[in-house]
Amino acid sequence: MSVPRSVALERTLYTLAAPVLAAAPNIAPDSPVNTVVQLAGAAGIGGWVLAAKSDEPGAGRKILRWSPLVLAAAVDVAAKNTPGVGPWCLDVLLAAGWAAAGLFVLPFSRHTRRGHRPALAAPALAPQLQPAPESSPAQPDDGADAFTRQVRWLWENRGMPGRTIVVKATPHRGMPNDLSLLLRASEAGRPISGLTQEAVAAAFGVDVTDVTIKEVVRQYGREGGPAWKEVDVTPDANERRRKAPTAHEWWADRIGAAGGPVPGSEFVREVRDHARRVTHYIAQVPDEMGEPRVNKHALAAALKTKYDEGRLFVTVDGSQVLVSLWDSSPLAQVFPATRELLTPDKDGRWVTGYLGNGQPARNRVYTDRGAAHGIFVAPSGGGKTQLMGLHVAADALWGAVVMLATEAPDEKTAALGKHTARYGVGALYMIRLLRAMVALMEIRGEMPWEDGQVHEWDPTRPGCPYRMLSAYLDEFLSAARNGDYGAEIMDLAEAVSVKGRKYGVGLKVAGQSIYVQDGFTQLLCENLRDNCIPVVLKVAPKKVTDMFKALGIAPEHIPDPLPRSFSPEEKGRIERIMRGEPEPPADSNTGGAGWIVEGKQPEVLRTLFMDFKAGIDGYFPDTIATLTDYEIRELEARDLWFDWTEPPRPGEFGPEPGDDEDGGDDGAPKKGGGKRRGGGKSAARRDAVTSPRQALEAIKNLSGV
Repeated sequence: MSVPRSVALERTLYTLAAPVLAAAPNIAPDSPVNTVVQLAGAAGIGGWVLAAKSDEPGAGRKILRWSPLVLAAAVDVAAKNTPGVGPWCLDVLLAAGWAAAGLFVLPFSRHTRRGHRPALAAPALAPQLQPAPESSPAQPDDGADAFTRQVRWLWENRGMPGRTIVVKATPHRGMPNDLSLLLRASEAGRPISGLTQEAVAAAFGVDVTDVTIKEVVRQYGREGGPAWKEVDVTPDANERRRKAPTAHEWWADRIGAAGGPVPGSEFVREVRDHARRVTHYIAQVPDEMGEPRVNKHALAAALKTKYDEGRLFVTVDGSQVLVSLWDSSPLAQVFPATRELLTPDKDGRWVTGYLGNGQPARNRVYTDRGAAHGIFVAPSGGGKTQLMGLHVAADALWGAVVMLATEAPDEKTAALGKHTARYGVGALYMIRLLRAMVALMEIRGEMPWEDGQVHEWDPTRPGCPYRMLSAYLDEFLSAARNGDYGAEIMDLAEAVSVKGRKYGVGLKVAGQSIYVQDGFTQLLCENLRDNCIPVVLKVAPKKVTDMFKALGIAPEHIPDPLPRSFSPEEKGRIERIMRGEPEPPADSNTGGAGWIVEGKQPEVLRTLFMDFKAGIDGYFPDTIATLTDYEIRELEARDLWFDWTEPPRPGEFGPEPGDDEDGGDDGAPKKGGGKRRGGGKSAARRDAVTSPRQALEAIKNLSGV
């Protein structure tokens, strides 16, 4: 029969302590050992007194428990007061008797718990056959490790949540409270249907968010399917994830989670550009989820900014998402124009400005279809003339012939006019320019190239006998609504937009609107849009949707309005209110900010800044390109090349009053309707009424209104 460890230990202590009790008082009466033994005896006597006074049962057991200490103190006192080892070796006999009593009675180890009796007092029990314990489905005898068995006991005591049993439990390294469970339905052939995160969380005493239930895929040597579940209980990992998440965890929890700003996205990497002061986040969306869906306002909130601050820009490329977060809005910066940026490359592309993501935004002098047209839309003060100046400089630096007509004069357009082949003001000047452009299409269509053949204009093909012509019409809609010339201006502009590209004739239209209801025809808008890269600046928020619909942008790609200011709001508004101080003046700083529409989706940009006050001569070439002598002779033959600032010439816009049937003698020329002189085939009068506008003009002419 094996001896309990506590019994063996106490017997050893008694055996070793007996010689000390006999020798210490005789060798060193003042030794600390004697003091300790006597203090222990005093404690034992105190224990006797408390046990005797206590009303609780078991006082005798308590007195017996303290007896060794009191008897040890008595042996020590007797040995100290006898000479030597005493008569008949009394000190040795007392110590030996104390040790013998402890060896057999063993008060401490056999009387420490209620109901426990000394071994000598316990009667020997005859061995009896015990019934075999009932086997429990929660405790299969499969040789599981100790950790799994412990978890099984806990799982069974918690009522086997979901009527499942633990097949295997695996602890997580470095996380004392985290583990993974492989569960199986307690009934064979039954699916697990009642297992919930709440039930598992209650069993382990953790939060519901710390429990994850996953499906089990069938593996070699192990079943799978609805009768199996895998459960992760991770309170420690979640606590660490909440306090100090990694970049992947932060993205998954705040951005890529279901219902997040970019649901389903997975973090790839983070790149910090210290020179440009921008942080790029790159994420990937699984192909099966389709095109990434981005909630920009929620994304801005997750990145601790506001979307209207202009610091956050998102680029979607297939299944990848690039999120660029700037320290300060790049649209608030001023990008000075330089001659190098405005000079077109071999493909006719030049830098118009910079996108919100920092990329250079480029426009083009020509396209693969021919001469490029242009659309510049901006309200007053939006930077339209600045943008037009950039295009004029780019065309001039490329070697094109540039002409400029504006409905109303201003300082900046006059400065640009000094660097163009022709510049004028008013609807009359604009219609004369358009007539010359239409005639040039006919003239150039008959000019042979160096190989003797006639070709459509192609800047990459050698032997072209003429230069590209780029004509700018500022405040076009105002001129198109002119009572005398507006209808013909619109008709001529449509004609140039249709065929001008084939003859190197580009039409650049600038105005505050491109709405059909404002007089901008759908045909003209579509022709210009398909052969140019439109730029829209500083549109009012309510007009953004209609403006981009008119440009043919799909509803899902229509951008949000730009903020009223890119400068950060000054803090301390509450303090200013409490002190009764006014708010600081708002700095709009949005001139030149808008969108460039090169593809199917508009991109936010800030155009280059051309400093008119400092002078713009440095942006332009030293010489101004003009039409060829042959082209000028042909235009003169058609009576279309003269000083376009002159008043209307007799018969230029219709027959003279003296030629009318009523024989009127008014010498003033009539400006509306009539046959245009020198227009050739392309300038023939359109007698057929094909639009409501033409019908209205015909009624006016007939009624004399």
